[in-house]
This record gives sequence, C-alpha cells and structure tokens, in this order.
Amino acid sequence: MKRRQLLSCASASFIPCLTTAQSAKTIRFIVPFPAGGPTDLVARIIADAVSKTLGQPVIVDNKGGAGGSIGTAELARAQPDGFTFGIASVSTHGVNPVVYKNLPYDPIKDFAPVIELCKAPIALVVHPSLPVNSTPEFIAYLKKNPGKLSYGSPGNGSNNHMLAELFKSATNTFMLHIPYRGTGPAMADLLGGQIQVYFDQVASSIPHIKSGKLRALSVSWHQRLDVLPTVPTFAEASLFANNSPSWFGLLAPAKTPQPEIRRMHQAVTKSLAEPSVKERFAQLGLFASGGTPEDLAALIQKQINTMSRVAKFAKISID
Repeated sequence: MKRRQLLSCASASFIPCLTTAQSAKTIRFIVPFPAGGPTDLVARIIADAVSKTLGQPVIVDNKGGAGGSIGTAELARAQPDGFTFGIASVSTHGVNPVVYKNLPYDPIKDFAPVIELCKAPIALVVHPSLPVNSTPEFIAYLKKNPGKLSYGSPGNGSNNHMLAELFKSATNTFMLHIPYRGTGPAMADLLGGQIQVYFDQVASSIPHIKSGKLRALSVSWHQRLDVLPTVPTFAEASLFANNSPSWFGLLAPAKTPQPEIRRMHQAVTKSLAEPSVKERFAQLGLFASGGTPEDLAALIQKQINTMSRVAKFAKISID
C-alpha cells in the first residue's frame, strides 16, 4: 500500500511528495508594497498557482513602506524554514541598496535567490502637447530646451526616478525632476500637462496611450511589443542602457535549506509554464521568466551595479 502511494505521488508531478505536516502549514509570500500595485499582483498570481501545484495554502502578506525596505527587512529576519518567501524587484534589490544610507538589510547576504518570476517592459511616455513623435526628436528637443521640461516620479529614489536619470546620463540632457507621493498623483499631473515626461510600466500606461492622452516614444524590450507594435524599443534609438525591463523575483531568507529552495523553485517553474499564468501576466503587460537561482543572483548584482552608477551621476541619496 505504501509503495503504491509513493509511486502514485512520484508519477503525478515532479514536485517532491509533501509530508502531512508540510502540506498543512501555510506558506507566506511577503510583498514589500501595498495591495493593488504591480508587485502585489505578481505575487497573487504566483501564490495562487503555487498553492495549486503544491496542494498547500499560500498567502500574500503586504508589508509596504520606505520604498519596499520595511517588508524586505522583515523577509531578511524571517525564519529560514522554507515557509516564508518574498518578492524582490528593481526597487528593493537595485535602487534601495544604492540610495538609502541606512538600509535595514543586505541585498546579497540576507537572502537566498529562488527564481526570477517575470519581466515588465518600461515605456517612455510624454504629454501629447510636446512637438515630438520619436525618441530622437525628443532628445533633440531636450538639447534645444534644457531644463524646460519636467518629469515626474512616485518619489525620490524610486525606480521611475532612476530610469529618468539613466536616460539623462545616456543622452547628456537635462529635465527637472518633480517627485510625488505615489504613482497616482504623478500620473494625474502628467495627464493634465503639469509635467510632460514619465517612465512607466507599459501595463500602467497602455490605456492612456491607446486613448491618445499620452504618447509612447520607446519601450524597454528585445523587440517591439505586440500591444504597441508602432512604438520602437530603446535599442532602436541606441539607448541600450534604458532597454532593460523591470523585473520581479522570489527570494527566501538566507540559510533556508537547499531542499526547500529546490521545492519552491520547481513549483514556481511549473506554475510559470501554465497557460493561465502566462495569460494573466500578459493582461498586465508582463512576461514570465524563470531560470536558476544563480540567474537571479546575477541579475540582482547587475542591477545594483547599474543603479550605483545612476545614483552617483544624479547624486541621489536618502537618509
């Protein structure tokens, strides 16, 4: 009887068989941003799929604040028992480590990478009142009118802020930065014409682009997006630094046992291959990723190196 049960479990899936204690215990995904945002939506899609794959409850625990630092620090302090994981992003593991002077976690030493979840293309959008229809025209306009245009961001040290500064560095141009208290107020002023420029996730901007309220000049992807086929990539304008999309990954606390890392890695890998997950991602302008823990570790280190150069160029530092 026991032999038949083991064989049945082994043939049903490549996910290792769970003990009764394991399957009864709830897995927690810490999201270091409020509910309803992109990070939260990604976490809920993956949590739902992983729960079905493992036959185990997975909950999303939102711990927002300080640009993602509060929730990420909680993940770093969590017990490394294989039941607590967290969502990493460009903000938590690229921007924060280089702009916050007193970050309450080490982005490398305090975590065990599990897997990259998805990528999120970024769009350079402008108010349609600007007399430009392409990124080269936009750059030329900026050089003729230094300091005339303003770009918005959800706050100092946000990923949007860093992307704009990366663009300024690559093009030797100048725009005035207007920090807001969140994406909502910034987008409202962009639509109203109080600011003229914004670097935003494609998913957030598509409705405004389609309606003509915003004009997209470039997107960060390896090819033109199906949803915006007439919008060139940053690479087509030779802005290769800006052609890197945003991303989301899954981490565990440091010292989490490797069998638990492998179990979650396998569960997420299977989930990312599900058509329903890919479809839900596509609706948000996201693309499923995957890969090894080592791939995610390399991505994080590359992101820190890039953002370090941007922070130095723009003299961005937060106490």
